[in-house]
Amino acid sequence: MPKQQYDESSIVILEGLDAVRKRPGMYIGSTDSKGLHHLVWEIVDNAIDEALNGYGDEITIILEKDGSVTVEDHGRGMPVGKHKSGVSTLQVIFTILHAGGKFTSHGGYTSAGGLHGVGASVVNALCTWCKVMVHDGKDVWSMTFENGGSKIGKLEKVGKTNHTGSIVSFKPDPSIFKSVHFSYSTICERAQEDAFLLKGLKMIVRDKRKEEREVVYQYEDGLKAFIEEVNQDHTPMHDPISFRGESNQIIVEGCFQYTDEYQENIFSFTNMVRTRDGGSHETGAKQAFTKVFNEYARKNGFLKEKDKGFEGNDVREGLTLVINLTIPEDYLQFEGQTKEKLGTPEAKPATETVVSENLRYFLEENKEVANALVRKIIKAAQARNAARKARADIRNGKGKNRSERVLSGKLASAQSKDARRKELYLVEGDSAGGSAKTARSRATQAILPLRGKILNVEKARLDKVLVNKEIQAMITAFGTGIHEDFDIEKLRYHKIIIMTDADVDGAHIATLLLTFIYRFMPELIKKGYVYLAQPPLYRVEKNKKFWYAYSDEELNNILQEIGRDNNNKIQRYKGLGEMDAEQLWDTTMDPEKRILLRVNLDEDSASEIDLTFTTLMGDQVEPRREFIEANAKYVQNLDI
Repeated sequence: MPKQQYDESSIVILEGLDAVRKRPGMYIGSTDSKGLHHLVWEIVDNAIDEALNGYGDEITIILEKDGSVTVEDHGRGMPVGKHKSGVSTLQVIFTILHAGGKFTSHGGYTSAGGLHGVGASVVNALCTWCKVMVHDGKDVWSMTFENGGSKIGKLEKVGKTNHTGSIVSFKPDPSIFKSVHFSYSTICERAQEDAFLLKGLKMIVRDKRKEEREVVYQYEDGLKAFIEEVNQDHTPMHDPISFRGESNQIIVEGCFQYTDEYQENIFSFTNMVRTRDGGSHETGAKQAFTKVFNEYARKNGFLKEKDKGFEGNDVREGLTLVINLTIPEDYLQFEGQTKEKLGTPEAKPATETVVSENLRYFLEENKEVANALVRKIIKAAQARNAARKARADIRNGKGKNRSERVLSGKLASAQSKDARRKELYLVEGDSAGGSAKTARSRATQAILPLRGKILNVEKARLDKVLVNKEIQAMITAFGTGIHEDFDIEKLRYHKIIIMTDADVDGAHIATLLLTFIYRFMPELIKKGYVYLAQPPLYRVEKNKKFWYAYSDEELNNILQEIGRDNNNKIQRYKGLGEMDAEQLWDTTMDPEKRILLRVNLDEDSASEIDLTFTTLMGDQVEPRREFIEANAKYVQNLDI
């Protein structure tokens, strides 16, 4: 390989917004759906900052027919006058990195989520065009940018107005993003969150693509409404408890509620920005709950002096908590431009202090509820100890060959030692499992038959999950461990394929498996290792030739092509067991012919996904009935 020169000429300085277009991930995290929607959040966050500081109480997000997005607020309107740099201030905001009104106190922001002065300019850099209109109370101003901000139009006065506010429209660059399709549900979810967090704020989302639709969010007691929305399909143990306090100039607001469920749900925000990766405020809140419940338990005789205290996971079982901090500019630190994690060290003691004070008061004033919660925590601790023992059994075994014994007679392993080439089929039933074992490619395909319906983990604690034999077999086969022991690097297969019958029972089993993976091994889904096999619904034979159809539409197309007559033999597969090994290979297992659906997890819609699993697999019958009725029209090939 010829040596390449590396000297002073190799060093390139990226000017203006070129750095953003060259390395977009540094500024928006990624160029997938999450990064695409981050463009909307950047503009919305600027509008939110205006509302947060008392300027305007209505924000509208419009998904336009041409694929662009418009964000309109009723704030003060961005400055349009000449900047000291010699160009209009609007041009500075949208073309210069680290130019903003939140670096000093002169902009009127006591608190804000947009800190770095890069949001508007980054959006402009990653779009084919961006148009800004400003209402300053007298005149309407307009300015357009094209080609990632490289082409700058003139600042023009286009009308008169007695209103104030900014309207930003932009169209993402398809050469940068994998997809430029915005999700209405994702944007609605985020808009609702903002309305929950700021009392009286009206958030409007309007979709003009196809059939026009609109939703309006506005709440007087938003945090309580947030909790009620999250827990609508759970059985609460008490009413939502709202709290507010201030410590060291940091305002801490929140609301919490315990349910009889086993999962914890913590939603944290800072200056109305969702901190999905937590940070110092979450740490403070968690420590407060652990400390106060241990104090209460010892004071009231649930824990003796020699007893070990409750662990945080025990205390937070069934807890839903929302916290929103308002932090002055001087203190506020996010870890990275995408603001996924709060780094402000002062936030931890401030949150711990406010949460502790309010939680102590709640427990002392509600003894009956408090005692019930402590009893739930004790059960959680007992289950944790049992789960710890079960994990140790799975990890270490009661003997050398535990894993072999767990999988004995079940797993048909693959010969390859390269996890990247290997696939694990989770197959419904012994009959189909037998055909799959015969059909498979022994080098790369492993088969694990599952007998019956696995445990519904949505309604079980971890200790019950870990002693279930079918789940034990899957954990052992995956090789990753589970819960605290989970290690994605130990995964033995880079494709985990769920293969069930194409009927109602098969769909139920697939949902049970997905629920287990989603609740206890979500990284497998996040990394794209989980798939659904798509077996055919029909086999058509005519004149010793045959075809497979994977839908009713495909069947009709085949019949139209070959002609509809008495020579057609149509077989409807009601289960995998009706196929012999050859048919199963040809249709569902041959990498050259098969259809696999990759299971994706959109983290922006995580709460919506969580709610769906809870609705489908939880104890509440009425929400499940409503969900089925609402979505029945979308179901195809239902085998009744």
